[in-house]
Amino acid sequence: MPLRLYNTITKQKEPFQPVEAGKAGIYVCGITAYDVCHVGHARSAVVFDVIVRYLRYRGYQVTYVKNFTDVDDKIIDKANAEGTDIFKISERYIGEHNEDMDVLGVIRPDHAPRATEHIEGMIDLINKLIANNLAYVIGGDVYFAVEKFKDYGQLSGRTLEDMLAGARVDVNEKKFNPLDFALWKASKEGEPWWESPWGRGRPGWHIECSVMSQRFLGDTFDIHGGGEDLIFPHHENEMAQSQGATGKPLARYWLHNGFVRINSEKMSKSLGNFFTIRDMLKAYHPEVLRLFILQNHYRSPVDYTDSYLAEVRQGMNRLYAALKTIRDALTDRPAPDSTPLGLTGKHAEVLARINVQREKFVEAMDDDFNTARAVGCLFEATRIINGYLAEKPSIASPETLFILRQAQQYFEEAGGVLGFFRDAVDDYFLKDREKESAKQGLNAEEIERLIGERNIARGAKNWAKADEIRKTLADKNVILKDSPTATTWEIG
Repeated sequence: MPLRLYNTITKQKEPFQPVEAGKAGIYVCGITAYDVCHVGHARSAVVFDVIVRYLRYRGYQVTYVKNFTDVDDKIIDKANAEGTDIFKISERYIGEHNEDMDVLGVIRPDHAPRATEHIEGMIDLINKLIANNLAYVIGGDVYFAVEKFKDYGQLSGRTLEDMLAGARVDVNEKKFNPLDFALWKASKEGEPWWESPWGRGRPGWHIECSVMSQRFLGDTFDIHGGGEDLIFPHHENEMAQSQGATGKPLARYWLHNGFVRINSEKMSKSLGNFFTIRDMLKAYHPEVLRLFILQNHYRSPVDYTDSYLAEVRQGMNRLYAALKTIRDALTDRPAPDSTPLGLTGKHAEVLARINVQREKFVEAMDDDFNTARAVGCLFEATRIINGYLAEKPSIASPETLFILRQAQQYFEEAGGVLGFFRDAVDDYFLKDREKESAKQGLNAEEIERLIGERNIARGAKNWAKADEIRKTLADKNVILKDSPTATTWEIG
């Protein structure tokens, strides 16, 4: 089955046919750099990170562009409040953003342009719109005339009448139409400015993405992405001004991820249910946050609850535990490079079932990047391999080693697409244990001390004391795992 994408502009899935065969140009709207990133930013970042990873996995040469808005009312307000300039504010929060994305395992884009680096290009594009009779100048401001662009509303599916009746628009008597949007704003006191043919001013928000996307990807590129909240007005306006200037479609496919809700309510600072990425990472391993995002289709809303995150954490622990079992079994045991002769019976059945999951993983991702189904394939492979090993096949046999190697390759290939298994297994469980201990108010040193006392009691065959300590720890949700060489622990 060919790769199919749901295109917001046509409201249907379409085969992916890039502008240039074997290549894919992607532009995603990034953050406005005035504050730290929240979980909604994490969702968009992880979604498009996986899309880029998968296209590269399928052999496409991807050019990925994601911008930073570094001049905006919110940035200006924060700079004025702190007695500094917009460049120091934006630099601070771009740095914070990059740190968060690195921890989440989000691959850096090939290009990360900033709006203020492309003012000249914005002026050029605005001049083209004026020349094409799609923009007008009033008192140093320049506006796009939406009524003169016949396809305005095509992306969002709204008519001008609907927009006027239902949309909140700026009250500005200077504009010919309340829906007309600013391409250039005359400077006000306390604001940064740049010279332009219309006087000193600064760009409107929408114009920057048209210029930066076309600068790195051309007049028409393959995929334009962002959050669902950007469909209108940002992407609608961006599409109109780009096509109005060049006469060409800006992007072939428009992709939008759904919202994050907190306990079934829209995330909002005013409701007090607002989580930053750093809030989340204090409580959960970054790959748990990735799994939380990817267990849902990117176009569907994601509902955050504490109980759901706890389930997601247990799920990621199962995946890592399965991978650890496979890797431990293969340690210092070379597996055959090709299928051993005479692979029959249970061995052949298990290998076939793993290969089916590998094929279904690709089918799921080809179906509009359906990570929910793809993750399900990984969990099914985990169940298959755990069941296989529970029957205690001879670990040293070529048949078993070959099957385990195939399972390991599948886990690592799928993990490479989804951004999983970036940690060494022991490091993952150590980090997970530390976060759960801190979250539940447990002291890791105290737990280790009690385990030491229990080991002494066991050595002295004081089973009552050993059982008492185990129960004390179990009451704190600490699960002990005894082996011939050591006792390890985890938070249940």
